[in-house]
Amino acid sequence: MIEISLDETMAIRAKTEKNKRKPSTNSAHNHHRKKRRRLAISSETTISISSEPQKLATSNRLNPIRSPSRASRKHEKRSSSQTDGHRRWVYSARDCSKFIDKIMVASYNILGVENASKHPDLYHRLPSKFLDWNFRKELIGNAIKFYNAGILCLQEVDRFNDLDELFHNYGYKGVYKARTGESSDGCAVFWINKLFSLLHQEAIEFQSFGLRNNVAQLCVLKMNKSKSKSKTSRSFVIGNIHVLFNPNRGDIKLGQVRLFLEKAHSLAQRWGNIPVIIAGDMNSIPKSAVYQFLASSELDIQLHDRRKISGQLDFSSSHGAFRFCSEGTKWSNVSALRSFRWSDEEIRNASGSENVTHLQHHLKLYSAYSGVPGNCRTRDTNGEPLVTSFHSKFMGTVDYIWHSEKLAPVRVLETLPVDALKRTGGLPNEKWGSDHLALVCELAFNDDGNMT
Repeated sequence: MIEISLDETMAIRAKTEKNKRKPSTNSAHNHHRKKRRRLAISSETTISISSEPQKLATSNRLNPIRSPSRASRKHEKRSSSQTDGHRRWVYSARDCSKFIDKIMVASYNILGVENASKHPDLYHRLPSKFLDWNFRKELIGNAIKFYNAGILCLQEVDRFNDLDELFHNYGYKGVYKARTGESSDGCAVFWINKLFSLLHQEAIEFQSFGLRNNVAQLCVLKMNKSKSKSKTSRSFVIGNIHVLFNPNRGDIKLGQVRLFLEKAHSLAQRWGNIPVIIAGDMNSIPKSAVYQFLASSELDIQLHDRRKISGQLDFSSSHGAFRFCSEGTKWSNVSALRSFRWSDEEIRNASGSENVTHLQHHLKLYSAYSGVPGNCRTRDTNGEPLVTSFHSKFMGTVDYIWHSEKLAPVRVLETLPVDALKRTGGLPNEKWGSDHLALVCELAFNDDGNMT
């Protein structure tokens, strides 16, 4: 038996208590690493959409970015870490300070109620609450209110009266065009009535051209108050489209996009060569022939397989959403030495004539998101978002906002990183009311000052 004196016992106790208070080397390292992360400074403005709509800020207007104080930057970082509930404004690398007249545009596929119910396999992992229209409508409404976009281009709208009533409270007016055939959803364009006036509207029923039951909208809007000294009219064409989904019918997809662009260009010329904004769900990925046609204004359809026009069939939802970080788009390599067999009917669908295989459009279009720098966590090498739609069978980008050369992008609302989206388990969820994310950008008339 070992005996220990009282003095020795007290010394041992003191040493033990000292060791308890002293953190381990690893613990201290982790503590300082977490502290450094919390204090890292972000130069981007962050928007957080609450899962409880009634707790959203009462102000529905987004403030321009300002340089915060050091103390406020520390607080901002703690509240703006990029989790699945946050999206950030990022700004153009060019000096846009001379651009005065600006337009905020949002494009949003809101997930039609009937479409969600007809395709339960896409949402089988989600609680039924997240698909409930009343629940989703409140999230969508609060998101729209928070973004405060002057113009909304919505797709898969089958409850237009609900939205019209809701958005009326926010100062919007809107027009709607339902799809032909048995489907009940359609497209809707809304605008803030104090900011814009509707000068003209028309709709395209693609069925009339043998191109299925999808529809598109074209509106001519005018800014009610111009702050610029420019004598140029502040009118523009806004186009809204939801392209056919079927991946096998690339001829139909191209035909719909071609006709849509033709009519948008014709309308712009008729109203004095005014700028054009194109928004919508193109059901085509950024590496696709459809994207190439939009971006480069031409396409030789014989160099493409009709079933791969949209890129959907080659797109793997398990890894494709973020593979573009290290893989560029090389259109010249797409079957450059191979011709694919197209039937006369398919050529006619795509080009409008059995004898034409080279498509062209007269709009010189630029992608709003490609015009504003992003990073590899949220963008591909084209500058497009990595993900705009996410459900159990797809995770990738099909939504876009394009503009003509008389407009310049000032800022865009970033989408969410792939890892953050994966943590949500799918869309819609408690924060986002659709299986798509809204795209939002601010465009400016670029004829102010000496900038072009």
